Amino acid sequence: MPQHFPDLPPLVPQRGTHYSRALCKKIFLSQGWKVVGDIPNLPKAVAIISPHTSNIDGWYGFLAIGGLGLKITVLGKDTLFKPPFKPLLDWAGLIPVHRDSTNGLTEQVVATIQKYDRIWVGMAPEGTRKKAEKMKSGFYHIAHAAGIPIVMFSFDYDHKTIYSLGAFTPTGHYQQDLEKIMSFYEGHFSPKNPHWLAEPLQKLVKKN
Repeated sequence: MPQHFPDLPPLVPQRGTHYSRALCKKIFLSQGWKVVGDIPNLPKAVAIISPHTSNIDGWYGFLAIGGLGLKITVLGKDTLFKPPFKPLLDWAGLIPVHRDSTNGLTEQVVATIQKYDRIWVGMAPEGTRKKAEKMKSGFYHIAHAAGIPIVMFSFDYDHKTIYSLGAFTPTGHYQQDLEKIMSFYEGHFSPKNPHWLAEPLQKLVKKN
């Protein structure tokens, strides 16, 4: 097996076949990229990845996820879930959310998480690939309300690496916990477009 690509532990939600995983892994590694760090063996989690400064992030993330065989569920507007797209979106692992519902986004996602024995919800804390003044707190509140850990990943374009940074269990003290979460990223990231790097991550770069 190629080096620098961890195996997926048994409790983590999985998808794909041996052939689809091998293909994604081959394409990912052939571009000089690698995945470093163990994947936490958790049946449920909110998975976050930063920095997000380019559309190409999605390409490398897709290949890494496909190579691992990791099933990531993401959020999508409920209006998208209509024929003929609904079966495709369901297969892709999207959660339909109602933006105008009296139930908030957090409540909707938590209710979905509770329906499954295994589910990882994927989110980008910046909320945009453009420069963000602060991290969006949605990922944190979803994890805390659902009582599940946050699993952290990072892009390092300088070294063509996606790092698995471990898991963090939220305590309910958002600001304190966010500082701890950001500390996992220090020294383990570099953006595709530095001028679009979110300010909380810029502060970590200055420390290096």
